[in-house]
Amino acid sequence: MSRYHSYKTIEQLPDLIGQEVTLNGWVSDKTDKGKLCFIKLRDGSGIVQCVAFRPSIGDELFEKAHSLTQESSVSITGTVRSESRAPSGVELDITNINIWQISKDYPISPKEHGTEFLMEHRHLWLRSTRQHAIMRIRSSVVKAIRDFFDGNGFRLMDSPILTPSACEGTSTLFETEYFDLGTAYLSQSGQLYAEASAMALGKVYTFGPTFRAEKSKTRRHLTEFWMVEPEMAYFDLNDDMDVAEDLVEYIVQYVLKTCPKELAAMGRDISKLEAVRRPFYRMSYTEAVDWLNKNNVRLNKKQADGSEIQIDFPWGDDFGAPQEEAIMQQFDKPCIIHRYPTEVKAFYMKRDPDNQKVALAMDMLAPEGAGEIIGGSQREDNYEELLARIQHENLPVDAFQWFLDLRKYGSVPHSGFGLGVERTVKWISGAEHIREVIPFPRMIYRIVP
Repeated sequence: MSRYHSYKTIEQLPDLIGQEVTLNGWVSDKTDKGKLCFIKLRDGSGIVQCVAFRPSIGDELFEKAHSLTQESSVSITGTVRSESRAPSGVELDITNINIWQISKDYPISPKEHGTEFLMEHRHLWLRSTRQHAIMRIRSSVVKAIRDFFDGNGFRLMDSPILTPSACEGTSTLFETEYFDLGTAYLSQSGQLYAEASAMALGKVYTFGPTFRAEKSKTRRHLTEFWMVEPEMAYFDLNDDMDVAEDLVEYIVQYVLKTCPKELAAMGRDISKLEAVRRPFYRMSYTEAVDWLNKNNVRLNKKQADGSEIQIDFPWGDDFGAPQEEAIMQQFDKPCIIHRYPTEVKAFYMKRDPDNQKVALAMDMLAPEGAGEIIGGSQREDNYEELLARIQHENLPVDAFQWFLDLRKYGSVPHSGFGLGVERTVKWISGAEHIREVIPFPRMIYRIVP
């Protein structure tokens, strides 16, 4: 048997009671009480208390246990014992310790630390119980996404990160010189290339990092974040919304099933997540504007003299966080807002044949102040209409010629959306700020570590 198969982890211990095992990990805490030394060991899968009893193991080994410090790296051998008072239901009676390194002056102690200090030490802060729980929830969210699409006939098709043109708007692009070919941009979305893939394979998804040079400091914004973007040939807006609901329900229920300890560590009210079952709520943009105004959710408007007045929310403006949060206060599970004004949505979104003032677009808003987690639409499939939209937006036609080709050679109705991984993890985990839900956040004021 290889070393890999004999490698035991803390999460396996409840099935190994009475057996002697060796665990490899780091000391998260240690307490000495006379002849007893209690070592809390973490290995990435969990935390277990390891007990050193001087009369049983002898002075030399006991002193070895006594010398351990926070974040020292060790391999501890011991017998697994059932212990109902322990959070994991087991403890480890130590029989041997192999010290790999004694950690000195670990900077993140049990005392309170400010956010700036913790962000400067993000490479170490990830080891904390809370961050460990968030990262495991994130891992489950990513696995649920892949399982959902892989199990429903979608094919993963990678989109390039370096692109020759904008996708969502030219004002939020990161630029770089690309050899002798001019300027390239970090991708804002994999969607345009996913459309080409869908014309080849029918149902596809792209999954990777995306970049927005948006100077925003809110709890919802990162400059580098991950998105999953399905694209589906022959799907209309209603089909698109159905897939979005199916996906989010699957993700939430999968996390509830696989991460109960992590959600408990976050103090998450899981009854609110248990309510996330289809069908979700739906309302048109026009219905949402009517609701805002009927419920006196006013909009602050700046006057020419710099003063502000409150007005009814005007039809045609895009919703901001205050409007989204107000709308969602009435709902216990996500709501899809659909058919937005054409002028506030991207050029590639198809106009509603029944009302040219609105696009066949949709956003999914999550409850509990989470805001938008999905944005999508039915795509414009007519060559002339798409060309007109590109020209209207003053985008370079040459750069989008390949995209226009998709409307020349076997064009079909098609739809898709993008789900932001970090916003979804923030909502499900109950994390306070989006910087906590990605291993190494990139924000307008942070690019290290």
